[in-house]
Amino acid sequence: MIADKAFDSNALVAELNDRGARIAYPSTPPARRNSRSTPASMNGHLIENFFCKLKEFKRVTMRACKTDQSFEAMIYLAAAVINSR
Repeated sequence: MIADKAFDSNALVAELNDRGARIAYPSTPPARRNSRSTPASMNGHLIENFFCKLKEFKRVTMRACKTDQSFEAMIYLAAAVINSR
C-alpha cells in the first residue's frame, strides 16, 4: 500500500500486515521508531503530484460523468494527457 502520513495508525498497519500487504508510506513523527523508508515511500510525492494534476481536469474533479464506466474512461483519458506532457 502506498499512502500518505494520514494513514499511519497502528490498527491499520496491523490489519494490512494480517492481509500480507507491504506498507510503503512515511511514518508520523511519534511513530518514527518504526521507520518505513522504502523506495516506494520515497517516491510517494510522484503519486501525490499525479493526483494534483488529475484534479486540474474539471470533469474528473466534479465527477460530471453519469456512469462509473464513463468516469473511469475520463480518468484514463486525463492520465494519458498528463503522461503525454
